[in-house]
Amino acid sequence: MSSTQYLLYRSFTSLVVLVGVSVITFGLIHLTPGDPAKTILIQQTDQPPTEEAVEAFRAELGLDRPIPVQYADWVTDVLQGDLGSSYYSDRAVTELILQHLPATIELAVAAMVIALAIAIPTGVLSAVHRGEEIDIVSQLGALIGVSMPNFWLGYLLIIVFALYLDLFPVAGTGGLSHLVLPAIALGTGMAAIVTRLVRTSMLEVIDRGYVDMARSKGLDERIVIYKHAFRNALLPVITVVGLQLGFVLNGAVVIEIVFQRPGLGVLLVDAIFARDYPVVQGIVLVIAVTFVATNLAVDLAYTRLDPRIEIGGRST
Repeated sequence: MSSTQYLLYRSFTSLVVLVGVSVITFGLIHLTPGDPAKTILIQQTDQPPTEEAVEAFRAELGLDRPIPVQYADWVTDVLQGDLGSSYYSDRAVTELILQHLPATIELAVAAMVIALAIAIPTGVLSAVHRGEEIDIVSQLGALIGVSMPNFWLGYLLIIVFALYLDLFPVAGTGGLSHLVLPAIALGTGMAAIVTRLVRTSMLEVIDRGYVDMARSKGLDERIVIYKHAFRNALLPVITVVGLQLGFVLNGAVVIEIVFQRPGLGVLLVDAIFARDYPVVQGIVLVIAVTFVATNLAVDLAYTRLDPRIEIGGRST
C-alpha cells in the first residue's frame, strides 16, 4: 500500500469514527432528561417560565424540529467551520472552546512531561536491574499508580500540599505553582502505564544479540542501553503515549473540576448541566478529532522510527 493510498484509507476510517462519535453524542444528549429551553429560561429569569415561553424559546433554538433534521443541520454547519452558538450565552462555540482550550492544553502537556520524565528512566532502570530492589519498588509504584483514581489523588494532593503544608494553591490558574498539583494528579496514571510498558519492552530487547555486540565493542553501558536497546524498545512506547494523549484530555475534564481550572472540563460540565447542546457537541468533537489525529500521527511515525515497517502494516 502506497503512502497516498494509506493516507486516504486512514482518512476514510477516521471520518467514519468521527461520524460515529457525533451521532452517539448527539443522540445521547438529546435523550438526557430535561428540557434545555426550560432550563435556560429558569437560569435567565430565576422563575418558572410559562409553557408558551418555553415553546417559543424551543422554536427559536430549533429544538422543535425532528432530531434527524437538527443533526443534519448541525453537520452542515460543522462542515462549513461553524460549531454553532451557545444556547445560554449566545456566544459562538468556537470562541468558547478557543477561550478555554489553552488551560487544558497547558495541563495536558505538563502532565505528559511529568509522566514521561518519571516513566522512561524508571522503566529503563527497572529493566536493567531486573529482580533487584529498584525493580520491585518500581513495579509496586506502577501498580499503585494504575489503581489510583486521578480525582482521588487530586484531592489527596490538595489536602497534603495545599491545605496542610501550604506549599501550593488549592485551585485556579496563575503561575507554575497552580499547575504542579493538577499536572501530577493527571500524569501519575500515565506514568504508571508507560513505566510498565518501558520495562517490558526493554526486557524484550536487552538480551538481544546486537546489544551484546555493542557491549563487546567496549561502548559505555549508558550508550548501549539508551542508544541501542531503548531505541529499539521505543515503538510500543510511542503507541501507548500517543493513545494516552486522548485519555489525558479526557482525564483533564475531571482534574479541572477538582482544581477548578477554567479549561474545557469546566466548560463541558457546565454545558451538560445547562443542557447547552452545541457546546457539548463541539467539545466532544474537538476531543475526538484530537484523538483520531494523534493515532494517525503515531502510525506514520512508525516508518520514521523503524525503516523495516512499511505503511499499511507490512514489514520488510
